[in-house]
Amino acid sequence: MTWNRWYSLKSYIKSALWIVPLIALLFFMVFSRVTHGIESWLWRSGLIDQTTSFMGYGMSGARSTLETIITLNMSFIVFTFGSLLVAIQVAGGQYTPRIIATTFLRDNAIRYSVGFFVFTLLFSLRTLNQMNETVHQFNMFISGQLGLFSLVIFLYLIDYAARMLRPVSIVQRVARDGLAVIKEVYPHPTVEHPVPLRAATVSPHRTVCHEGNSGIVLAINLPVLVAHARRLDGIIEFVPHVGDFVAVNEPLFRLYGGADSIDDRELRAAVAFGPERTIEQDPTFAFRILVDIANKALSPAINDPTTATLAIDQLHRLLLSVGGRHLRSEEIDDEGGTLRVIFRTPNWEDFVHLTFTEIRHFGAGSIQIARRLRSMLEVLIGALPKHRHADLCNELALLDRDVEKQFTFPEDRFLARIPDPQGLGSSRLTGEFRCPVP
Repeated sequence: MTWNRWYSLKSYIKSALWIVPLIALLFFMVFSRVTHGIESWLWRSGLIDQTTSFMGYGMSGARSTLETIITLNMSFIVFTFGSLLVAIQVAGGQYTPRIIATTFLRDNAIRYSVGFFVFTLLFSLRTLNQMNETVHQFNMFISGQLGLFSLVIFLYLIDYAARMLRPVSIVQRVARDGLAVIKEVYPHPTVEHPVPLRAATVSPHRTVCHEGNSGIVLAINLPVLVAHARRLDGIIEFVPHVGDFVAVNEPLFRLYGGADSIDDRELRAAVAFGPERTIEQDPTFAFRILVDIANKALSPAINDPTTATLAIDQLHRLLLSVGGRHLRSEEIDDEGGTLRVIFRTPNWEDFVHLTFTEIRHFGAGSIQIARRLRSMLEVLIGALPKHRHADLCNELALLDRDVEKQFTFPEDRFLARIPDPQGLGSSRLTGEFRCPVP
């Protein structure tokens, strides 16, 4: 199996709800045989009786208990999936559809809970079907414990789902995943003077175009490309960014030097495509989701600037992490320091524009959003190195111009220019920085 197919399969497995219940089915088949063997050994050893010892169940009581457990677990499964569908619809409409694949479908608490319900249902059904004239006391004990745990897990799942659907939980989860991707894509501290590109003036010897189905770039296997380029003593340039949509016959690779002899199939196998963006290798996707949540909250239909402020809190967290890291140059070297792969990633200006532009356009008329954005900008300017300040100061100047345009009364303009981490919480003037006057 090629790398791109394997990556797509892993990505699908992470978001497929039926995988864990299927594993629960396989585990049931093994576990039921083990418990049957243990019970037979207990009978032969005389440690339990086949009538009413151990758990003390009679035939009618055992059947009634098992039927109750079966009914409960079937209800739990139906309720869980029904509630999940409603939660997906509500969250997709109120926040953004992009959180469905990254949050709900990949949540292990939901998947494992459903798997446990399926396992308990199957085990109880098997125990019930085995009872003709004899009550299997040991299996009844196991079924009773599973039924009790099912009830506890169901109550926990209700509480968990209610907490997970809160805006603060969703944005925190997105930001947590985004931070992990940022640390993986940009592992080194920031440098003030990046090295200029060495291959900027070289003409490619050959261009490889995309074939098959159009799609979005999900991930790329950089170590394999570096190995190919080193083996043939050439340079491979990957044209699109991760997260870009690539149509059939659009340029995918540009090859330099000896790399032009690489088989096109080997190159295409190093790129995973899909129908929608994923967060694994896409450092801007978490920003995109949070900005979408803020934009939706600021829309006239919802008009919830406090939820937008929660999203800005997490954007603040992400941008602070990005600003302190080396947004690596487009060039990737091999172990000997020779250029092998050109792979473009978003730069600092891209992250700043993505974070501020749309929210400022939609929320400049809200004093709460204007104050929160200003606080965020001032903190970033005070915390990040000087070579990050220019774009932040430009955003601060644009915010001032928007405030001047949006508010008629000088009192409102004054309030909107006060930096406030809560949006509308407390008045505080830091005065800890000064942007250069253009």
